[in-house]
Amino acid sequence: MQKNKELKIDFKEDMLMKTIQYLMLCLCIGVIATGCKKGQEADVDENFHPRIFDNGGVFTVPSRIINAGQSAIYSGLTFSPKPVEKTKISWKVNGTEVSTDTAYTFTPAGGGEFEIKVEATYNGQTSTRISKVLVSPATYTPKAAPFVNMMYLSENGVSANVDWTKVTHLAFSGARVLPSGGIDFSKGNQNQNIDELVARGHIAGVPVLLGITGTLSGIDGWSLYNSVDFGTVIKDAAKRAVLVQTLAAYVVARKLDGIDIMMTDLSNDSYDLSAAHAQAVGPFISELKAVLPAKSLVTATVTVNYMHWEYTSLLAADWVNVHAFENGAIGPGTPPAQQSPFNFMVDAATIWVNKGYPKTKIVLGIPAFGIRYLELDASGNNLSWGSYNYVSFKDILAADATAAQKEYTASLGKGVYFNGVPLVTQKANYIKTNGFKGAYLWAGDYDATGTNSLMGTLSGILK
Repeated sequence: MQKNKELKIDFKEDMLMKTIQYLMLCLCIGVIATGCKKGQEADVDENFHPRIFDNGGVFTVPSRIINAGQSAIYSGLTFSPKPVEKTKISWKVNGTEVSTDTAYTFTPAGGGEFEIKVEATYNGQTSTRISKVLVSPATYTPKAAPFVNMMYLSENGVSANVDWTKVTHLAFSGARVLPSGGIDFSKGNQNQNIDELVARGHIAGVPVLLGITGTLSGIDGWSLYNSVDFGTVIKDAAKRAVLVQTLAAYVVARKLDGIDIMMTDLSNDSYDLSAAHAQAVGPFISELKAVLPAKSLVTATVTVNYMHWEYTSLLAADWVNVHAFENGAIGPGTPPAQQSPFNFMVDAATIWVNKGYPKTKIVLGIPAFGIRYLELDASGNNLSWGSYNYVSFKDILAADATAAQKEYTASLGKGVYFNGVPLVTQKANYIKTNGFKGAYLWAGDYDATGTNSLMGTLSGILK
């Protein structure tokens, strides 16, 4: 009897558990069956914050660069709460509402910078996504200016380094010639750097030139010693012809305004080889002028060392940029001194005037960097060929806040000599008074900002 009693109790407990499980199952089914309704009720909760889901990643890149007439498409978005009619959607371009749809296509008629914003508003709460679109104009008019004030960016320069109100022209060192005759455009293509420079330049009325070089040694802009990649290619007529066509195609594709030939790889152990490279610059200019679009600029950045005699005529260029800084007095045992003094610029200008170039075809270079001495000998002179390097103007000011009004500071290494605002002012006044075409700054990404800017100093005088 006891056993039967236990069986009855087990049976009742089993039935109770099954009943509970059944009721829970029914409850779950009920919740599932009414889930959409519950979700909708949750969506309309007055505390619900609206959401914008970027399923296609159209806002992943915060800025876009396009040409006038092209479109920036914003689609693949979903909005919450649902249905979407419960959410007010607003697309705005520079603050003005242009659509209330779930997608938007922006097709600008002209150049400029635009903010594309989508807002989703529910019950007084708003979610926002923002995109910037930089539009390169189809055409533009270069700003009128009596002098060339050209900022030359190194390969690491970007648009953020440029105050477009202070320049008439911009050159970007964005094409490095390879030994094979090919060209490395990677610095300009990275993150659409060259596209942004062109777009912002043209919006500001500033022509943008592509600077082509060999392998450079560093901040000073000279070639790596005994690196003759560029010269070897342009010396070979067949390789030069291919190079010309490649450059022309790139200029057209990127809407550039021309080319500067930065021919500084002339210092070589072989004088004859260096001379042959210099002699190839003239034909290179003429061949570029023949294939580039009409009104394209072709300029050449040239030396004032002993190799200047070897250049054949460069008068086909729109102008020559004279490397009128760094006098080369830096060897072992040389007293520390200013490497880019006023009189060196004057002598450099005179060299090219005496070669038969009118002043209206001469743009004189100004350095935005200084020479830093690292080690001195017992007499206080430069110790060796490896005991100095170069430092940008902005880094000089970071070490010495008063350096802008100087030519020397002891705040770095064993001392740094550079061109500060007073010396650049003197040089700019000479350029203006003597009727030269203008000045260029190497390199603009080394410059300071605000009242300490060397580019700003040049612009304030050459106007």
